Amino acid sequence: MGIAVLDASVLIAQTDASDAHHARARSVVLEAERRGELVAPATAFAEVMTGAYLAGPHEVETLTRFFEAVVRVVPFSVEIAMTAARLRAQGRLKLADAAVIATGIELDADVILTADRRWKKFDPRVQVV
Repeated sequence: MGIAVLDASVLIAQTDASDAHHARARSVVLEAERRGELVAPATAFAEVMTGAYLAGPHEVETLTRFFEAVVRVVPFSVEIAMTAARLRAQGRLKLADAAVIATGIELDADVILTADRRWKKFDPRVQVV
């Protein structure tokens, strides 16, 4: 059983049919779920839920249920924060981006899923949807 760490870009794309990455993100997330556990750092969860709160209570409820049933939210631990800080120092990443990659590193994930091509240089497990 493997771990797939999901970036907010993938989570948003797979739930939003109007997103340019929707079909691919949906397919990749379903395949990752079949292979193991889906994980999102708390920072990615917050990014996704911000959009839900802007959309309204129904979207908040829908996405909350989705996370409870399908995606384990991982807290921003000291270990993940230290790895994120190192990544930020090396590559000038935003904290939210570094947190996703750091979560994958610290959990020894099989794959880190994102829509951001720039991440490939930070870890070989990064897969761009």
